[in-house]
Amino acid sequence: MKLYVRERQKVGEGVESPKYRIVAVTGGQCQIEATHFRKFEIEQIAKDVGAELVFLKSVPDEHKGKKK
Repeated sequence: MKLYVRERQKVGEGVESPKYRIVAVTGGQCQIEATHFRKFEIEQIAKDVGAELVFLKSVPDEHKGKKK
């Protein structure tokens, strides 16, 4: 099983709120209730369900909103 994770896009500097989102789960069943997580929470979930974590890279600003 793999959990695909990315940093939230609308988190300001110095904000204490959770910074990550799980965007996809492959290779198994995993029911997710929350929308935002702290990194240690995601790592604990992955450990408990035996999943590999894949951290997705951010899209550069020049490519955001660009249509092909």
